Amino acid sequence: MTSCKHGFGGAFAPKSGPLAIALKGSSLAVAALALIAQPGWSLPGQTVNLTETWIRNNPTLKPRPNERLAINRLVAPGQRFTFQASVFPISGVVPNQDPRQIRSERFSLSDHANPITVDRLDESLRAIYGQEIFNDYRQATVMLRYPARGARPAPTDNLNLVLRGEVREGERFAYWQEIAYDRAGNAYLGRMAVFVKDDLPALQTQLTP
Repeated sequence: MTSCKHGFGGAFAPKSGPLAIALKGSSLAVAALALIAQPGWSLPGQTVNLTETWIRNNPTLKPRPNERLAINRLVAPGQRFTFQASVFPISGVVPNQDPRQIRSERFSLSDHANPITVDRLDESLRAIYGQEIFNDYRQATVMLRYPARGARPAPTDNLNLVLRGEVREGERFAYWQEIAYDRAGNAYLGRMAVFVKDDLPALQTQLTP
């Protein structure tokens, strides 16, 4: 399938703590496990108010006083972390959505000093959401991987950028992970979303050429 037209929109993001460690390299990211976040009781499907409370008390996210559902941190020069909880489905805006219910949560790591890897994103997921959600993700069924083997870029694709992603369906939630690579094979941006399973079919349709 095509590789560069379906990425998460925008940047998603702590000035210290587990995620700051994760941004410095996958070997150091393991140290973040000592500071696992509270159980993910305010995940997608919960109310906006409950999610705000969870974010405010999450020892990994550490929001500033004015940050409610979105966090943006410049950890070091060239290293950024973002996090966002949204009432919108992962595939975009839809009519008649419930403005009181969170449907998706996503985070991103941007690092021009150390490569972004699948392991770094996985460890960041565990640091934010805890072991229970991490296990749900690891045991989830892979529903889609892209680009497909042998796929050729579409005319609208950015030839200087390749997006490699994976969508999974777990018992509790669905997950979307994506890493962006330049032409030299370097990965500076990685992102992951946790979202309600009801929105999985729409995302799969969106990602399928």
